[in-house]
Amino acid sequence: MAKVHIVTDSTSDLPQHILIERSIQVVPLYVNFNDEIFKDDIDINPSLLYKKVQESGIYPKTSSPSPKDFIDFFKPIVDKGDQVLYIGLSSQLSSTIQNARIAASEFPDHTVLVVDSLNLSAGIGMLVLEASDLALQGKSLEEISKVLHAKVPKVKTFFAVDTLQYLHKGGRCSSLQNLIGTMFRVRPILHVVNGKIIVQKKVRGKREKQIDEMLQFPKSESNSISIKRIIVNHSFCPDDAELLRKELDKSFSPEEIVITEAGCVISSHCGPNTFSIVYCLE
Repeated sequence: MAKVHIVTDSTSDLPQHILIERSIQVVPLYVNFNDEIFKDDIDINPSLLYKKVQESGIYPKTSSPSPKDFIDFFKPIVDKGDQVLYIGLSSQLSSTIQNARIAASEFPDHTVLVVDSLNLSAGIGMLVLEASDLALQGKSLEEISKVLHAKVPKVKTFFAVDTLQYLHKGGRCSSLQNLIGTMFRVRPILHVVNGKIIVQKKVRGKREKQIDEMLQFPKSESNSISIKRIIVNHSFCPDDAELLRKELDKSFSPEEIVITEAGCVISSHCGPNTFSIVYCLE
């Protein structure tokens, strides 16, 4: 049986040690500062990104890999007789999935399959780790794809931003909303629903209140939450991530809590001190 290669994009925010241990391959998105174009996590990292924002006052834009980028990435795998399962950024947020599907159509049937995560960041990472588990168990390409498609609607992603500035500059909230958020210290909690980002709750007051409100979402689904794996993702707020880890461990005692750091794409749109909780329902 052909080997199944698990491929994702750089928005999945999985740490290098996991990618290496599991032989997960990553197609980078692009980060653009005016005329400067960088490959995510290759030419630029979040530290450099935030430094450039601070020094220039320019907020970055992000863009998808082209169909040719995907073809060039998939071809060496297919040429040696192996198969590809690609899990990527929500089709409701980016053209990444569309471009991957165009690339997949250039290869023989059942050689490259594409799974639309309908998610972002660690929400993609959750699906990628599940795919990797199945691949390591020797499951076929079609078997893994079937399981993942069933899991897509069960992955719950909630994330909290510390400032509306990055969302505003990226066109994700209006100037008025940004002004109100700054004046009254509105700390939004966002939720990924059907592949799109919605405002789940607007928290006013201290950050500790926002953290507590975040924890209420998995607790409200405690009877149906999978204890196999929970992911906590953060952008330059490791203390908050550790606090969330401890509270989640206390409440659910999952087999594994993975702490990941937000990459350049989520950082470009949400800014520093963003954190998220990702879990899966049974």
